[in-house]
Amino acid sequence: MASEQERKELDATAKQGETVVPGGTGGRSLEAQEHLAEGYQELGHRGGETRREQIGTEGYKEMGRKGGLSTMDKSGGERAAEEGIPIDESKYKTCS
Repeated sequence: MASEQERKELDATAKQGETVVPGGTGGRSLEAQEHLAEGYQELGHRGGETRREQIGTEGYKEMGRKGGLSTMDKSGGERAAEEGIPIDESKYKTCS
């Protein structure tokens, strides 16, 4: 745990626009950055779980394969088509 003096110094640095807490980007105080970092971790993890629930485990794996093929110049779908790599989008289930 940071001492009172360390927290004051970190808060002053945050007020100058610097990130002092990993994941706290955009917070203008130490406390704001701590809250942002906390929410970022929770939301990021939950987002992946939600997507897997939406399209199913097999669809989620296929989406990962397709995304892994993407480059700065081409989407994963374009590269898969060019290189003859099968991507089975029928595995994506839909939610109603």
